[in-house]
Amino acid sequence: MINPFFKNNGPFKISDILQLINLDDLKIVNDQKIADIKDLFTSEKNDITFFHSKKYKEIAKNTKASFCITTENLKNELPKNCKPLLVKNVLVSTSKVTSKFYPNSINDNFDYTAKDIAETKFQDKVKFGKNVLIGNNVNIGANCLIGHNSIIEQNVSIGDNCSIGSNVIIRNTLINNNVRVLDNCVIGKHGFGFFPINEKNLRYPHIGFVIIAENCEIGCGCTIDRGSMSNTVIGKNTFLDNQVHIAHNVKIGENSIIAGQVGIAGSSILGNNIRIGGQAGISGHLTIGNNVEIAGGSGVIKDISDNSKVMGYPAKNIRDFLKNNK
Repeated sequence: MINPFFKNNGPFKISDILQLINLDDLKIVNDQKIADIKDLFTSEKNDITFFHSKKYKEIAKNTKASFCITTENLKNELPKNCKPLLVKNVLVSTSKVTSKFYPNSINDNFDYTAKDIAETKFQDKVKFGKNVLIGNNVNIGANCLIGHNSIIEQNVSIGDNCSIGSNVIIRNTLINNNVRVLDNCVIGKHGFGFFPINEKNLRYPHIGFVIIAENCEIGCGCTIDRGSMSNTVIGKNTFLDNQVHIAHNVKIGENSIIAGQVGIAGSSILGNNIRIGGQAGISGHLTIGNNVEIAGGSGVIKDISDNSKVMGYPAKNIRDFLKNNK
């Protein structure tokens, strides 16, 4: 899906991009224009992408991008149509290029466009509490409720029959029909992405957004970060308990139940029918299969195959855990 929220300032000549990442001495025969920066999977011809881990080598082999920011060790995994741009730090260089294409995606200051809902077209369409604010580029469906002191900031679409609690902040988010967002949630802000450079933290742009499918419930105090290069997705009929944190680029399948105080780190992908007990933690860039059960308090640091039940830290087969901890 094309990002509907952040304006792409491109195209830019590849020579301009090379200069930005200190590769201006690289010989390029055709100073072509680069349309966009995307991930390996969604990139097309005339796009630039990035490749920083062998974990993604199978996707890298099939990328359609014209250029890829990568390292000497990974360059041979790319197809012939994709010219490698070799750098020391892939993610720092990618951050610089993304900031050039999407300069408005770095900071998340308060939405100065927001106005009282009574001054908007939703005054007679939505049942709302006191001190509700609405930003630009917001769409709200039929039969929706919004609680006291909530702010629907810019770039939000809410479907029909949705309930938004009190003290909620939402931006850069697509919410489908029949979704309940309970009190004190923050959805669609940028994720925890930055790099320490010379005693200064370089903020990573987040150009993705949050998608919450139909019939979901988001418990009180949950935080769901928008994606950095892809989107953060909550599958249909998935319920989150209170104080759950979903980091950027995480994708959760359908019909899943996640108990309180669970944290899922960035870019992990969870299948359908997942059950996660309270206070469990899942590391980043992992793949959790379908029908997986993770016991409360577990620490998941490796991929988990379909139909598994795990427990402990590091999380292992629940039978093995119980046998070793009698």
